[in-house]
Amino acid sequence: MEETLRELERRALQELEQCEDSNQLEAWRLRFLGKKGQLTAVLRGMAKLSEDERPRIGRLANEIRDALEEARASRQDALKEEERRRRLESERLDVTVPGWRFTVGGLHPLTRIIEEIEEIFLGMGFEIHEGPEVELDYYNFEALNIPKDHPARDMQDTFYITEEILMRTHTSPMQARTLEKTCPSVPVKIIVPGRVYRRDEDDATHSHSFVQVEGLMVDRGVRMSDLKGVLTVFARGMFGEDRQIRLRPSYFPFTEPSAEVDVSCPLCDGAGCRVCKGSGWIEILGAGMVHPYVLEKAGYDPDEVSGFAFGLGVERTAMLKYGIDDIRHFYMNDLHFLRQFRRGL
Repeated sequence: MEETLRELERRALQELEQCEDSNQLEAWRLRFLGKKGQLTAVLRGMAKLSEDERPRIGRLANEIRDALEEARASRQDALKEEERRRRLESERLDVTVPGWRFTVGGLHPLTRIIEEIEEIFLGMGFEIHEGPEVELDYYNFEALNIPKDHPARDMQDTFYITEEILMRTHTSPMQARTLEKTCPSVPVKIIVPGRVYRRDEDDATHSHSFVQVEGLMVDRGVRMSDLKGVLTVFARGMFGEDRQIRLRPSYFPFTEPSAEVDVSCPLCDGAGCRVCKGSGWIEILGAGMVHPYVLEKAGYDPDEVSGFAFGLGVERTAMLKYGIDDIRHFYMNDLHFLRQFRRGL
């Protein structure tokens, strides 16, 4: 049996040198050292040996197993080093090849407009709040004086998840949410940028999803003239220092009185052009004094405090500021269009 073990060791070492990769090495291990390997098969014959021979053959078998394991580990290290050398050789970089030209990105035009709006209102002491896009019917409608049978809901049909959960149609729900949390403290001065959803047809001026910025101010003695002053500062900061605004009577369920706000056309300076349809004015947002119902619903006393609110569309503002005639350009990911807004590049 000793000769058999020596022959097995010689043959195993010879075949080990022929292993060229890890798969062959694993096959070698199973063939010679595995539970069903050749060394185990030889050792099963130890039962036929005499009691004097068994300890000596057992020690020899263990020595051979250890030697083969050590040889396998050494061969494995050598194969890894060879594979590493071949990989480095095949992946060598040719430093003489011209490099890739990387294009530098920039902020999306809508992101730029949102940041400009935020900067203007932060300068007037407003805070920036955010709210959920998946909203409760209560905050989206009922807390804003729009009960379930109110006709104003037809103008803001949206995507319903359940009868009481929907995709918000405006950022105005944050009026109710914020006033509930702050009551009875004043002043409250916030703007709320965010995406809203309505079941509008997608065309050059409408989209089923767009970005809106809500504004709210509540304090003692807030008047309509304060609203006009704040919006004048905004219009001049966004469209130029010589802009003027005007307020036209309108209707919103959560403000009273309500107004549509126009800005003098920045393209023709109020003289009349194709963009402003010859009127010299362009509508930019809706606004009004916070309805007493909204204040009462949040816990405020409308005899003690008053406030104003406004909402503007970011896409509409960007279209006016940049002279863009189709809202869909903002969402088509056309690099020729977007590169125009890489300021300073």
